[in-house]
Amino acid sequence: MLSSFRRHLDSWVAKLFFALLVGVFVLWGVGDVIKNIGIDTSVATVAGTKIELPEVQDAYRRQLQQTTQMFGGKIDPTPEMRKAIAGQALEQVITRTAMTIAVDKLGIAVPDEALRQAIFAMPVFQGQGGKFDKNAFAIVLRNNNLTEPMFLGMMRTDVANRQVVDQVRAGAMSPDILTREVFAFQQEKRVAEVVDLPFAAAPQPEAPTDAQLQRFYDNHLPQYSRPEYRRVKIIVLSPDIIARDVAVTEEDVAQAYAQNAAAFRQPERRSVQVLLANDEAEANRLAEKWRGGADWAEMQKENSSAVELPNATPAEIPSPELAAAVFAAVPAVVGNPVKSELGWHVLKVTAISPGVSKTLADVHDELRARIAADKAADLIFERSAKIEDMLAGGVALDDLPGDFGIAAVSGTLDAGGLTPDGVAAPIPGSDAMRRAILGAAFSQRKEQPPHLTEGPREASGQGYFAVSIEDVTPPAPRPFAEVAEAVHTDWTQDALRHAQETVAAGILAAVKSGTPLANAAIGLTPHHLAPASRAGGGEGVPPQLVEPLFHLKPGEPTMIETTDGFTVAVLAEIQGADAATEAAEYGKVREQLAEAVSNDIQALLTVALRKRANPQVNTAVFNSIAQSE
Repeated sequence: MLSSFRRHLDSWVAKLFFALLVGVFVLWGVGDVIKNIGIDTSVATVAGTKIELPEVQDAYRRQLQQTTQMFGGKIDPTPEMRKAIAGQALEQVITRTAMTIAVDKLGIAVPDEALRQAIFAMPVFQGQGGKFDKNAFAIVLRNNNLTEPMFLGMMRTDVANRQVVDQVRAGAMSPDILTREVFAFQQEKRVAEVVDLPFAAAPQPEAPTDAQLQRFYDNHLPQYSRPEYRRVKIIVLSPDIIARDVAVTEEDVAQAYAQNAAAFRQPERRSVQVLLANDEAEANRLAEKWRGGADWAEMQKENSSAVELPNATPAEIPSPELAAAVFAAVPAVVGNPVKSELGWHVLKVTAISPGVSKTLADVHDELRARIAADKAADLIFERSAKIEDMLAGGVALDDLPGDFGIAAVSGTLDAGGLTPDGVAAPIPGSDAMRRAILGAAFSQRKEQPPHLTEGPREASGQGYFAVSIEDVTPPAPRPFAEVAEAVHTDWTQDALRHAQETVAAGILAAVKSGTPLANAAIGLTPHHLAPASRAGGGEGVPPQLVEPLFHLKPGEPTMIETTDGFTVAVLAEIQGADAATEAAEYGKVREQLAEAVSNDIQALLTVALRKRANPQVNTAVFNSIAQSE
């Protein structure tokens, strides 16, 4: 059959068929190309530079991910939210592009070493000891949907942009007239004359009737209700937990010790003050004066070659003879002059940092813990990805592998993390991790599939958790008989409060009508409080009084409630600020205003560059960003 088919390939019928077939494919493909000629597929144009769709889509996805993470991943963004996030992402890209165009015109470049230093200095990439952690770097990029080349490009642009922005901010300052006005406003102090009406001083009310207690209970049911309880299952994956089961061999520890030998064997260091003289006679004269009580400042004026060598090792001292003398000298004593090839030296040792010599045995446990932590940081990235895939595939928390270093707990608790018995539930992790887990447990729906969530980043690295809600017990009032004693106590406290409030209101009304506070507060002794500023009250000034005090005119009264009772206050004195006697505070205000002015200038620069770039948005392409998700 095949041979017959091959024979017919040379016929004019076959040739005509294939010609038509090729023509159809060519016209079909070319038709799409022709159809797209002249159509702008970019999202926006900034000063002639096209912003293509993938760049904005990447920014949009990162912004969307950050937004959902802020809500613990428990929200499904609406179309309106998606469009708003897309708009925000586009604005960021437009602004960055406009700034980059301006920077490029100035010819600013960022060397690789400067870029490296900027990245290594970022706290988010630092692990134990404040050093750059490649695992943290990889995790942050992964969580933000960034490849390393993408991130390096963004950082290079950002560093270059900051060079321009920093120069613009550098010249900002606060005008004197503005500084004086703000200083006067912030540092003004006010003194209040007050009378206190503590709840404890109120006369005891008559015993309440059963009907009064029942009515009080009915009016305050939420106060006497059990909280909502949830039966949950929780897993926690953290470097600390994984590190417990990480295998660290003695060979690993020995190798780490060898690699860090310099840190474990450090020579003694000394700080020394040195004078240099041309001859022995001059050196002896300087030594005598120094021993006679002259301080270092005087000796520096006396000898133009005076130098200080802080925290130096013998190798860091410029002369072997001088180094030997420094490390043989008695601290804080001016010794005899010492001769070297540089001249005659007079010296005084001011501080000694003892040398360090730690053996492998001394640092064994420390190194082992550090190695385990490093290995755990490597493993957690791999294991979190596997767990995330397993949960997405429908695997229950109970069925996750037991050798992943997962801490798992289950039980019933309230939103505060307490069990029905009133004790703290044994949730693994730090306080910050505990709060994050509780927040997820009480925002997640019952039987909602669990998913792995990033916890707060801690010193040991990034941790993760997942929560499954098995049952929800809604809040319900406790029976009156169960809380009768608490109701009686609360009713009594409420009666005492009401009594003192009535007295305080009467005093306030009398002062407002023109009666002096001392006359209005019969049986009470007014007293003056310490001066209070807007930033906070002086000693003994109730925090609740500060704000209303600065809305009063002299002689006007106000009334506040504190945790202990009521206070009626009258503005007795206004104390103005004095820049001459409060120079330090005046300087702080000037610095704060200069920072605010710098921020404003930076914002104006950004707006001006954006306006000059005249961005044009392709609405049709932009609308497709949020719709495609």
